[in-house]
Amino acid sequence: MIPRTIEELEEIRKECRALVNKRASASAAASIVPIPGMDVGADITIMMELLPTINEKFGLAPNQIEKLDATLKGKVIVVLTSMGSEFAGKVITKKMIGLLLKKAGKKIAVKQVSKFVPLVGQAVAAGISFGAMKYLGNSHVEECYQACKKMIEDQHVPVG
Repeated sequence: MIPRTIEELEEIRKECRALVNKRASASAAASIVPIPGMDVGADITIMMELLPTINEKFGLAPNQIEKLDATLKGKVIVVLTSMGSEFAGKVITKKMIGLLLKKAGKKIAVKQVSKFVPLVGQAVAAGISFGAMKYLGNSHVEECYQACKKMIEDQHVPVG
């Protein structure tokens, strides 16, 4: 269900940011293992779980939107489209995640190379992985937050 108040929206944002930090930490841990490609696979798996979870917490998962009455459903779609939403309200695919990770491509390339420098390289790889996942996750949280905030401000979300 789409949040009905700014207070409720703020609480969801806080929960989602904590979730992003946990998943970014898991990504960092996976990047320490010096097996080529393992961390990228872990990142894809993490994002395939994280983005839909964030959508769901904000009431913006495709199955949740589908259950809305026609008027509200249309308004949600208009808000998401007008914002140029990449992931909110959409079924997340591996291809979409691959494109997202390509945006962080240089960092991922540096991470891959740095993993082979003993100790320091692994720490650098973990830091890059944590930062990239945190940035990507929090960007999605903000996208969902802004969409819901617009719905609340425009009073498209029925109260009560």
